[in-house]
Amino acid sequence: MGDACCTPVVPDGRALLLRRRIRLLVAVTITYNVVEAVIALAAGSVAGSTALIGFGLDSVIEVASAAAVAWQFSGSDPERRERTALKVIAVSFFALAAYVAVESGLSLVQGDRAGHSTAGIVLAAVSLLVMPALSHAQRRAGRELGSASAVADSKQTLLCTYLSGVLLVGLVVNSLFGWWWADPLAALVIAVVAVREGREAWRGQHCC
Repeated sequence: MGDACCTPVVPDGRALLLRRRIRLLVAVTITYNVVEAVIALAAGSVAGSTALIGFGLDSVIEVASAAAVAWQFSGSDPERRERTALKVIAVSFFALAAYVAVESGLSLVQGDRAGHSTAGIVLAAVSLLVMPALSHAQRRAGRELGSASAVADSKQTLLCTYLSGVLLVGLVVNSLFGWWWADPLAALVIAVVAVREGREAWRGQHCC
């Protein structure tokens, strides 16, 4: 059994404001990640980069995660929908981990070499700046409201920050030194972190 979420006593007016803030943050997250996914998947396909494609798929999953939270808070009683939203977020993490692990493993075994990607490097750098601020705002609102799903979604966003850093290092090292294995290795890091976050979301351990 997962840890119970600590639900603070929040005045009705404040709770309504926090729910509106969460919906706004979710909308921003979805918009940014749609753009991020399109760029990453396109650049990853051109460069043959498993890490970039994995990063793009993570963006797609972040959209699914944010959509689950949006669905939860669109109802009159978000608490009743929270468990379902958490399960959706967890499954999305596991799906990402499975795909990236297989693809990066094949790349390492077969020696597939990713090409240079300027678009990928720029995208990773921008996400490294944008995502921490967005994650902090999501996590703060979710904790104040006592919503495990909102906090879990903020972890999904924070994961994108870590992945941006890993992706940036992998792409730069590959471009500068020709270390082809850096790209699938970066992708494997993405898979490992995704599994960890998926387990926490499934158990409902994100709130406190």
